[in-house]
Amino acid sequence: MPQTQIQTRSLHAGRGFVARSLTALTEALARRRDRQHLAHLDAHLLRDIGLDAQEARREAAKPFWQP
Repeated sequence: MPQTQIQTRSLHAGRGFVARSLTALTEALARRRDRQHLAHLDAHLLRDIGLDAQEARREAAKPFWQP
């Protein structure tokens, strides 16, 4: 009689599609919010975080889905 090997998996081992989708959406919305805030910072605040105006504009212009 052939032997059958059964593999088990923890219930929490893999995240489901819905959980991954919600995480991706949450991260995308956070990027959008952060880029909107970045677009409104003045020069001295940009210097405080180590960016110049051109770098800030370039980052703020990225679409929210792009990391």
